[in-house]
Amino acid sequence: MANTFQRARSEEQRAVRRKAILDTTAAMLGEMPVAQVSLNELSRRVGLAKSNVLRYFESREAVLLELLGTASQELLEHLDTALPEAVDADAPVTGRADRLAAVMTDAFAERPVLCDLISAQAAVLERNVSTEVAAQYKRSSIAHVFALAQRVRTHVPELDERDAVRFVAAALMVVTAAWPHAHPSPAVLAVYESDPELAVLRLDFATVLRESLEVLLSGLLARAAGRTEPGAGAQEPARTRGTLFVQRPSGRAQ
Repeated sequence: MANTFQRARSEEQRAVRRKAILDTTAAMLGEMPVAQVSLNELSRRVGLAKSNVLRYFESREAVLLELLGTASQELLEHLDTALPEAVDADAPVTGRADRLAAVMTDAFAERPVLCDLISAQAAVLERNVSTEVAAQYKRSSIAHVFALAQRVRTHVPELDERDAVRFVAAALMVVTAAWPHAHPSPAVLAVYESDPELAVLRLDFATVLRESLEVLLSGLLARAAGRTEPGAGAQEPARTRGTLFVQRPSGRAQ
């Protein structure tokens, strides 16, 4: 049964409303993909008129971006435990890199809501928000990228910060692309099941992600090793446009 709220008259009451909206949206994402989450259904479930929901979040997309930030932080907290347990600090770098790729793949694959939100971020979620909400989300996103890069470097210190950030940014791009391709529409899924020749196009998300992360790490490590060889040229200058390099923000990522 939907909740029925009285008008919020204090900051504490407003915080309760916001939490109820976020919790209700999170529950909906457990039942349906991002594309099917509507403001009308959210309003009905949370027990508020749509206009009242918009008092707390400016749009459906603003709600989903906040949930994406929360889910990203939860991923980091999971990796704080999972990576030290899985990656042997005394193993050769190739072994550590492969274990890192495997653990990150499992972490994403076990979080379908996070992957769905990531895949919708640029194409959908950032298209109906104000400059203020977009800036707030981007600051949070950059902090999460650098925080994840820091965890990567803890287990693969052969990568410098710039290459670790490149790896994380590329990993997120792979998730963005691989998730919808691995979860096609009912019509495409029916085609795959009925025609073996076309079924070869069907992707397994975990396999694609793990293999991509392994290749990314191998390439970055090879380039890093090449830069340290005698006679190697100077390291290329950092560029902030047209590459996967992200400039560190003024505040430190946590």
